Amino acid sequence: MPRKSIFFFGNGRADGNAAMREVLGGKGAGLHEMTRIKIPVPPGFTISTEICRYYYAHHRRYPKGLDAQVAAALKQMENILDRRFGDAENPLLLSIRSGARESMPGMMDTVLNLGLNDRTVNGLIQRTNNPRFAYDSYRRFVQMYADVVLGMKPRDKAETNPLDAILERKKRARSVRSDTDLDAADLKKLVAEYKTEIRTAFGKEFPEDPFDQLWEAIGAVFGSWNNDRAIAYRELYNIPHTWGTAVNVQAMVFGNLGDNCATGVAFTRDPANGEKRFYGEFLVNAQGEDVVAGIRTPRAIGELAQVMPKAATELRKVGKMLEKHYRDMQDIEFTIEDGKLWMLQTRTGKRTGFAAVRIAVDMVEERKINSREALQRIEPDQLNQLLRPIFDQKGKDLADKEGRLLGKGLAAGPGAATGRVVFHAEDAVEWKKRGERVVLCRIETSPDDIRGMDAAQGILTARGGMTSHAALVARQMGKVCVAGCEALHIDYVARSLKVDQAELKEGDWISIDGSTGEVFKGEIHTLPSEVLQVLLGGSLKPKTSLIYQHFSKLMKWADEVRTLGVRTNADQPDQAAIAKAFGSEGIGLCRTEHMFFQGDRIQAVREMILADDEAGRRRALAKLLPMQKEDFKGILDIMGTLPVTIRTLDPPLHEFLPKSDNEVVKLAHVMDVPVDVLRNKVNVLQEFNPMLGHRGCRLGISYPEITEMQAQAIFEAACELRREGKHPFPEVMIPLVGSRQEFREQKNIVDRIARATQKSYGVKIKYLVGTMIELPRACMVADEIAEEAEFFSFGTNDLTQTCLGLSRDDAGKFLPSYVLQGLLPEDPFVNIDQDGVGALMRIAVAKGRKTRKDLEIGICGEHGGDPKSVGFCHDIGLDYVSCSPYRVAIAKLAAAQAALRKKH
Repeated sequence: MPRKSIFFFGNGRADGNAAMREVLGGKGAGLHEMTRIKIPVPPGFTISTEICRYYYAHHRRYPKGLDAQVAAALKQMENILDRRFGDAENPLLLSIRSGARESMPGMMDTVLNLGLNDRTVNGLIQRTNNPRFAYDSYRRFVQMYADVVLGMKPRDKAETNPLDAILERKKRARSVRSDTDLDAADLKKLVAEYKTEIRTAFGKEFPEDPFDQLWEAIGAVFGSWNNDRAIAYRELYNIPHTWGTAVNVQAMVFGNLGDNCATGVAFTRDPANGEKRFYGEFLVNAQGEDVVAGIRTPRAIGELAQVMPKAATELRKVGKMLEKHYRDMQDIEFTIEDGKLWMLQTRTGKRTGFAAVRIAVDMVEERKINSREALQRIEPDQLNQLLRPIFDQKGKDLADKEGRLLGKGLAAGPGAATGRVVFHAEDAVEWKKRGERVVLCRIETSPDDIRGMDAAQGILTARGGMTSHAALVARQMGKVCVAGCEALHIDYVARSLKVDQAELKEGDWISIDGSTGEVFKGEIHTLPSEVLQVLLGGSLKPKTSLIYQHFSKLMKWADEVRTLGVRTNADQPDQAAIAKAFGSEGIGLCRTEHMFFQGDRIQAVREMILADDEAGRRRALAKLLPMQKEDFKGILDIMGTLPVTIRTLDPPLHEFLPKSDNEVVKLAHVMDVPVDVLRNKVNVLQEFNPMLGHRGCRLGISYPEITEMQAQAIFEAACELRREGKHPFPEVMIPLVGSRQEFREQKNIVDRIARATQKSYGVKIKYLVGTMIELPRACMVADEIAEEAEFFSFGTNDLTQTCLGLSRDDAGKFLPSYVLQGLLPEDPFVNIDQDGVGALMRIAVAKGRKTRKDLEIGICGEHGGDPKSVGFCHDIGLDYVSCSPYRVAIAKLAAAQAALRKKH
């Protein structure tokens, strides 16, 4: 057992601090730190994450001596509070909470009011002189213990937990809407009925011994580290499964003691839009789970001053103190017991991408942090949220006019979402697999819904506030969310959603606006986000968009610190224009084959493939030449003096021909060729493994006229622009090279065409000829290839396939299970496999630059837009990454963060 497994906090003294997240978990570190800075925190102790790892490694057993440490910590709590755990006259009650080092809101379990039984409940009544409160706490404990520790599950299609059903029947029998309307006698009967249900369900009595309750609850919280929703959450956010959770055992303070008590959650800034205002919700006469569960709709934190002015003033003061101390927006949980404020948690608050950018920029302007810290406060992928679509105002106005506005809830996650109604998380996952866009509609979400929330375009709940589970998780995911739309009546059994006379069934279309909280029946057309409208020269101007102003400042700071260039992958002029608007520093990959599928060009390509000789192929290629030239000219013109890397033809020729026999017959008719001739050509070109077959530079070597035509198109386009006084910069990239000889063969063609074209136009063009490094052999002989090549660009999609022996088109069948079992740390087609593919890249960089010191090296595979892979590319000394136009900003931020990490 670790020398120190229990860390105590209370009475102004704490064994831990904010820097001990790995040992104490995030919640524990916050409790210890608040105690150290004299903020009122109920005393308690943290069982370290090391014990969790031990627990799993030793078949769910605890290390020897842990029980003695727990007993000693309990004794300290008893001495501070002058109460005794399990005492029949003056009982100490406990909360048992999880706490991973990275926040996992709602994914693991909690047990409150632990220590109550038929004896101690009388002691609680005696101490508080409040039987209703005592039995309310008791029924809560039994209900939570049955769920978390015993694992009581719903038994009907309506997903109702048996104990919840008992509570609902009791409320109906008493003709009341809320559990706060039940009296002490009602609640006492509920406890008895709960215990009867537990005896029926599990064949044993509810445990009366408080110490048995304690150890079972600790085990349940450790066990919740590996429940399905926690595992799913870690997979979504790449949190290692090996970290484990801490357990925080803390003295209970009660927000359900009466009308001078409350509980709530607050943020020191608005987590949805980043506005600098104290923001949150509370409930009077409630416990904390009531707020986040969405069972009761809470009140805005601003109203607390009207109910409990002294506590409200102190809460705001504590919020300011914590934000100043942590130098970031804080998410805080609190309870007010008999007018006294107690803090139960502080952590860096989850926020939307909008809020993350605004808070970071605002804090720089408030001189709380500097611009470099601001850059590191934002997850690069959060910038995606700034590009999410919004509803077309005309479409919204029309929907409103037509009476399609169903209701309005809380604007919990910005952006607009349109999709088909589904009511169950598993359905959202299945519908998405079928290619459907869905909106997950729930009475309230629970942590078990995490996979469905991830699959949905948006989330809509009938209950819950801005700090409910739905709102909190949606903000972190960047999902559009409308919470607490109380006009909705959702029936899970009937799979229907009703508002007055309007009804939507599963599969019907619904639209939600996460920026206004509005819910509409049917589809509504969307428009680009504010940031995109400004960047793309729409009617929205920079000065009228606060979001754009913050985004622009952040990108300026990123450009000042990053050393890695960012280019884009673009095949058409409009894509190039978008990328340039985002600040792309060139095009790192222009795929010429994509141009072949536009309009009637595919016919000329097919004529070339079907030609019997070189003369026939050249006649077909002559038709393609002017088309490709215009494309290249448009792209080169837009990019100005910036480099444009154009890859010569890469895919095998069979990809341009039909696959089914029906399609072959139709094409033969269109092209006026015998069906047998076309069918034979299709068969001849088929390959067992086209990924490793006749493609890339191998096509150019077999049919040099293809490379000649493409080089002619590139240099004629460049020369025409040069004649117009412009300075285009084409870089010609030869794909799938595995040897110096292959590359030289193709480079000679390109150089010959370049010389002849420049001579005929009477101009000089700046250009480079290089290669795409996508084969392991190319990495190993990179020094030889660099004698001829003027630049390298890693095609990491194919390099991953050839290095790992995985087809990205087929590996999806088993890759997820490999990642789940820990056989692979991550999907190698999403994040660069640094030990395998990355090692080959390091070799190629070292060998290439040994031969040619000024060798330009970049990456143009899909990994170029992945933040983690961008960091790796920075570390191995690449000159640039290239990614899709909409990920340019993400790559820039990731490159800036990589540069800042290296400096530290």
